[in-house]
Amino acid sequence: MGLYKEDGTRIEQSAFPAVPASDTPMRLSEDVYETKAYGPGDGRPEGSRRHLLYQAGTVVPQSQTDRHFDPAATVTTITPTTGPAAGRTTITITGTRLDGVSAVNFGATPGTELKVISATELQVKTPAGAAGAVNVVVAADTGNVTKTGGFTYS
Repeated sequence: MGLYKEDGTRIEQSAFPAVPASDTPMRLSEDVYETKAYGPGDGRPEGSRRHLLYQAGTVVPQSQTDRHFDPAATVTTITPTTGPAAGRTTITITGTRLDGVSAVNFGATPGTELKVISATELQVKTPAGAAGAVNVVVAADTGNVTKTGGFTYS
């Protein structure tokens, strides 16, 4: 019994990590498809095609599904960082992967008139708030990003 290389030499247990890697296997509950663009190869796709990636019931490591999703959005700057407690200040948020943002909260209160300009910029109006700093929470399809004390009501 044991594990062996192709050439017949035995593999020692010390060749494996002492701590198991954390890559939880998961059983998929439905078929998973991947869509890819296709075309003449000139950078302008003519369409897309869908193909089965995993069948329902397949057990795959979490890392296999995670690699198909974009990393989380990031927030680089918030401009301006202060405004009146009455709200209605238009702020610009820059960062990455902001095109999937669905809401921006100032503390627990949602901002209004959210306008996604591009994947790196968005604008939103502040709600009314009490004087002091609040966390700005950007809710994106890849998860929430919090800029601690990102806006201060004066």
